[in-house]
Amino acid sequence: MEVRFRLFASLSEKAGATEGTVTLPGNATVRDLWGELVSRFPALADTGFVPLVACDMEYAGWDSSLEDVAEVGFLPPVSGG
Repeated sequence: MEVRFRLFASLSEKAGATEGTVTLPGNATVRDLWGELVSRFPALADTGFVPLVACDMEYAGWDSSLEDVAEVGFLPPVSGG
């Protein structure tokens, strides 16, 4: 299956990319997608934090299935008041 990804803020800076597509097996999870992105963009391995994940614009977990998911976004932690 083909999945579109988007990287935000410091993640896009580290990768040098903001979005793209990845082809993964049908049983892939968010964790599998992240592994593929780290292979393509090794600087993502050293973020110093665990990114937040959104599948089709809804927060998701790392073990969420990508079946029927069109887009996955990875975001740095958000803070503020």
